[in-house]
Amino acid sequence: MSSLNDIPISALHFYLTAPYPCSYLPDLQARSQVATPSVLINTPLYSQLVRHGFRRSSTYIYRPRCDDCCACVQMRVRAAQFTPNRSQRRAWAQHLQLEATLHPLQDKAEYYDLYQRYQRARHPDGGMDNDDRDAYKTFLLQSHIDTLLVEFRDEGILRMVSVIDLLGDGLSSVYTFFEPDLPRARFGVYNVLWQIELCRKLGLDYVYLGYWIKNSRKMSYKTQYQPAEGLQNGLWQALPA
Repeated sequence: MSSLNDIPISALHFYLTAPYPCSYLPDLQARSQVATPSVLINTPLYSQLVRHGFRRSSTYIYRPRCDDCCACVQMRVRAAQFTPNRSQRRAWAQHLQLEATLHPLQDKAEYYDLYQRYQRARHPDGGMDNDDRDAYKTFLLQSHIDTLLVEFRDEGILRMVSVIDLLGDGLSSVYTFFEPDLPRARFGVYNVLWQIELCRKLGLDYVYLGYWIKNSRKMSYKTQYQPAEGLQNGLWQALPA
């Protein structure tokens, strides 16, 4: 008798969305390939899908399938071989006082307050800066797979929240938001370094950082974490810094 963990990719259905405005490259149209039904996609199956370039937003599992563009490259950092550069070492030392605690997905008012401040400061007019509590919970607090929520606090004050999926071969960074009103802080860099360290402690191989887009300022930074690999033409290949 097969178990629920043995669900093959062939049990899923895939469809293409209609074109929609690209969020990262101006004046381009994007399309996504969506895997359904999402209720069948457990952690082992999602781990396979991620290796084939898929990501998730809430329970929506997708990968870019644009008509005239292939700029979105699923990328991952090889955790065991990672070596921080000088700037990253400074960011690590700067935030060592942060206390990280792991939790299941949960809802707290202070999370939502921090999320709102972050969106309004870092992504004004990006669409999520006006998310109400229900939209926020739908986006971040729904998952059919193994997911952790990480709190980062400084002397009890919430500074950052990160949502991470646990995969068969690594960790997948879903979303991170942090206190935007501390101008010298480098919470985002510290968070990636912390995830790489957690990956090592768990004996896993990769930290998946989502899509790298060379010509997008928002996404091009990811190859600063080396060694990095990108899924290109169906193969995982080294990405230069």
